[in-house]
Amino acid sequence: MLRAGDRDRYLAALYAPAERRAALNALYAFDAEIAGLRDRVREALPGEIRLQWWRDAIATGEAATGNPLADELIGAITQHRLPKPAFDAYLEARIFDLYDDPMPSRTDLEGFCGETASAVFQLAALILDPAAAPAVSELAGHAGCVTALVRILRSLPIQRRRGQCYVPRDILVAVGTTPERFNTVDDASAHSAVGALIALAAEHLRHFEAGAARLPPGLRAAFLPVAIDRARLAAYRRPETLLDGVPDLPGWRRQWILFRTAAMGWR
Repeated sequence: MLRAGDRDRYLAALYAPAERRAALNALYAFDAEIAGLRDRVREALPGEIRLQWWRDAIATGEAATGNPLADELIGAITQHRLPKPAFDAYLEARIFDLYDDPMPSRTDLEGFCGETASAVFQLAALILDPAAAPAVSELAGHAGCVTALVRILRSLPIQRRRGQCYVPRDILVAVGTTPERFNTVDDASAHSAVGALIALAAEHLRHFEAGAARLPPGLRAAFLPVAIDRARLAAYRRPETLLDGVPDLPGWRRQWILFRTAAMGWR
């Protein structure tokens, strides 16, 4: 399931100790499952019902749900003493994915990134090394913003067809457009809005890289996917091309980036 839903994290987890991989795979597969929920439901209400099912299953904590992924995740939560409130906040934030409401502000967008992608990085760190994980919470915050923003940039064509808009309204106002116009018109203001998202991701990447060299080796595997997103950001030199979609990095290059970063760390 993880290999099909998030190959970058599937490969990154292979660099973790063997005894930690099952828990990491469950966490990452859960994230891929919930992040892709909008693709599998036609209306918001069934999606909200599904999110509530996950919320109840995690709160109950009984690994006998009949859902193999949920059972694996609950087992990982129990074994590694992962904080359930983090999952509750994650699922609450994911309700936004089900609707077409525009993102109100940059602060709201960063909050969304923090409760979803950043939380996954922090939970992965807790699985790998619970003693060292608290010290990297700030790095996890920036890493999550990078990853979530790159995901948004990669999905712009799909979001625009749906009428979704993750670009904050305050950024759209600053460049002279609206969510409705951004989703329907390819003009200079739309290009500027995409450029602002790229700049925001690059800003969080700089903050992450400022402390990444000090990451304990035992936590390195949790943050490896950021190296791939760094390479993706470097390729986004023309914001206008992202409105129609750009080819992803080839698989061999992503695997090389993971291997190099796992072996040498962040430089």
